[in-house]
Amino acid sequence: MITYDNDLTPMDYIKLREAVGWNALTENQAARGIEHTTFLVSAKSDGETVAMARVLFDYGYTVFISDVIVSPGFQGLGIGKHMLEELLKFIEDNSIPGEFLNISLQAASGKEEFYKKFGFLARPCDGMGAGMTLKVNG
Repeated sequence: MITYDNDLTPMDYIKLREAVGWNALTENQAARGIEHTTFLVSAKSDGETVAMARVLFDYGYTVFISDVIVSPGFQGLGIGKHMLEELLKFIEDNSIPGEFLNISLQAASGKEEFYKKFGFLARPCDGMGAGMTLKVNG
């Protein structure tokens, strides 16, 4: 049975990233990332953290969805969908009706179709330039 909560340890964060082959974080990076997260949701199976997703939100107009991770053995069960729905509900509940928000994310390679189901657009597209990133010190 999958349960959801809003807790995540730095070591669980590190293990989840490792499970999907993402860049390794130090324990300090993981702890600081969690500390400065606006909202997060994690999924557990028998007490083990098997998925997570988080939001960075300035409460103005900029929102960034980060680290939507589901351990490989738990993918395809609707866990990512449930977590993303929780993130979007949090964003909606904490925004002002009638004011636009720019919700951004960086989809992992091959996961773009998942986000398109929620209305996200791949960039570049009409009216928007390409999404860009800069990686430093690594």
